[in-house]
Amino acid sequence: MTTIATRNAHILLRRALPADAGLMLTFVQKLADFQRMPNDVTSTADSLRRLLDTGRSEAIFALYDGVAVGFMAFSQTSSVFSGRSGLFIDAFFVDATVRHTGLGKMMMAFLAQEAAARDCQMLEWGCLDWNAPALAFYQGLGAYCLDTMRIYRLAPDRMQALADGF
Repeated sequence: MTTIATRNAHILLRRALPADAGLMLTFVQKLADFQRMPNDVTSTADSLRRLLDTGRSEAIFALYDGVAVGFMAFSQTSSVFSGRSGLFIDAFFVDATVRHTGLGKMMMAFLAQEAAARDCQMLEWGCLDWNAPALAFYQGLGAYCLDTMRIYRLAPDRMQALADGF
C-alpha cells in the first residue's frame, strides 16, 4: 500500500516511489539547511532514485491536505552486539509550519509499527547535539542516547584507496 491513513483526516503518510526522488532531494536539502550543512548534500535525484529502486533506502512523506510537509528516509540495519535487527532513520524532517502538531510523533509511530511488522527489535537514528528541540522530542518518546560512541565514515575516495591497498 502506498498511502497510509492516519487518525487525523488532514494527514496522510505516503511511501516514496522511485519517481519521488526529486521530492526526496528537496526534503534532504531542507534538512541540510536546517542542520546548517547546506553544502554537504552530494546526493542527486538519480542517486536517490537508485536507492529507492534497489530497496537500499525507503522513505515516507507526510501530506497535510495533500501537500508534502514531512519526510523520513530509513533502511534495514542490524547489530551483532545486541543480536537485534532494526530500522535506521537516515533523514527526518518536518516543515516548521506543522511542527508541534503531533505529525513527527505520528511518523515515528508509523515507523515503529513498520519495524514490528518486519520483526525488528529497534529503531536507531542520529541527532545533532545542538538540536535541543529534537533531543527533547526523542527523549519524550522514550529514546535514549548512545553517547559513548562516535560514528566514523570513509568517503568514496578514501574507501577506494583503502580497498586498493588490500
